[in-house]
Amino acid sequence: MLLREVEYAKPSSVAEALTLLAANDGARALAGGQTLINVMKARAASPDALVDLNGLEELKGIELAADGTLSIGPMTTYTELVDSVEARARPILGAVCVQIADVQVRNRGTIGGNLCSNDPTNHLPPLMAAIGAELTITGPGGERTVTAEEFFLGVYMTAVGQGELLTRITIPAGKRDGFAAVTLGVDGTCIVNAAASANGSLRVALGCVDAVPVVVEAGSPEEIRAAVRGAGIDPPSDVHASSEYRAHLAEVVAERAARQAAGR
Repeated sequence: MLLREVEYAKPSSVAEALTLLAANDGARALAGGQTLINVMKARAASPDALVDLNGLEELKGIELAADGTLSIGPMTTYTELVDSVEARARPILGAVCVQIADVQVRNRGTIGGNLCSNDPTNHLPPLMAAIGAELTITGPGGERTVTAEEFFLGVYMTAVGQGELLTRITIPAGKRDGFAAVTLGVDGTCIVNAAASANGSLRVALGCVDAVPVVVEAGSPEEIRAAVRGAGIDPPSDVHASSEYRAHLAEVVAERAARQAAGR
């Protein structure tokens, strides 16, 4: 289906982008467009204006601090992250991004776009919740930083409000991480996924079972299934899996991710 008529602007700075977004309540930021354009074609969203963030170098790049902390610009593409030498300081990032869709999507899709769309089937929201990422949001009132758990609010809803932008993703140091998923085909949508971090306590975030990632903690991989059951998840049913089957898969992938993080 063709797009309806929509205004388009390509700002030359983050400040200009924020001004354009604040001036029109119907404006939406355009990152890689891998989700938004398809949603617009389906008439599931109908913004009045698109503010194209491509070309804003301020929102790109990956920096590695001396303490191992990574700072990632939200307009960094999946492919750029996979190829980044700096991002190898947290190997799970590239390992997960290379599993997202296909090469064409990875070349255009962005880290920030994935997070801000907050599709419950996306790979990155549970990963960010598990590894303790912090996200910096910039708006007319300045900057604020929130945790990943505070960032994701609901299906397609995040802490980024009207007239604001996600401007930085900060990843703490660590290498003991894991990720597991059951997908529709090799490059398909996740039916259930789980990300784990064992840098300190064992922490697992489940995706596709609720509107936002569900985080559980346990003392060991052997205890993670009980922790998932104790979370009382009630996943949705659809043509791909019943609620009961998703709940079972959540335990399976949580244990797989936890064992990977623990090096077992």
